[in-house]
This record gives sequence, structure tokens and C-alpha cells, in this order.
Amino acid sequence: MLATMETTPADIAALSFEDALRALEDVVRKLESGEVPLDETITLYERGEALRKHCQTRLDAAQARIEKIVAGPDGQAAGVAPFDPAPDR
Repeated sequence: MLATMETTPADIAALSFEDALRALEDVVRKLESGEVPLDETITLYERGEALRKHCQTRLDAAQARIEKIVAGPDGQAAGVAPFDPAPDR
């Protein structure tokens, strides 16, 4: 049964990015195997979506932190710049 995989949104929120990504990869492997009954497939899909959202939130937060850090010539934080600036043309 799926009891060992079921977690609440609060449980997922407590996962590190790496742990959530591993759990998401496990869900994908199980879904791709094609050997999961329909009801369990739906539950796995819902869990996978919650894990994906959690991973995206963690990535967005990391990107925001990077955008805020800009080192000046002395190596000290000197300001804020976009994470992925548009290339010069």
C-alpha cells in the first residue's frame, strides 16, 4: 500500500530541496513503471504535484537570495542585481 509514501503538506514543507527532489524522483519512477493501480496512481500524482510545487518554491527562494547579493570591488555586498540579466546586444 501507499501508507509509507503519504505525507501531509506540512510534512512536505519540512523537507529540504534535496529530500523533496529525491521523493519526487521516486514518485516519477513508480508512475512510469505502469505497475501502479489507478487509485494509487492518483494519490502518487497528487503527492508528486505537491513535491514539485515545494521544489519550485525552494528554487524561487534561492534565486531571490542570489538576486539580492552583489559583491562590490572590495568583496563586500554592494547591492542588488538581477539573477539572470539580459545579455548585452
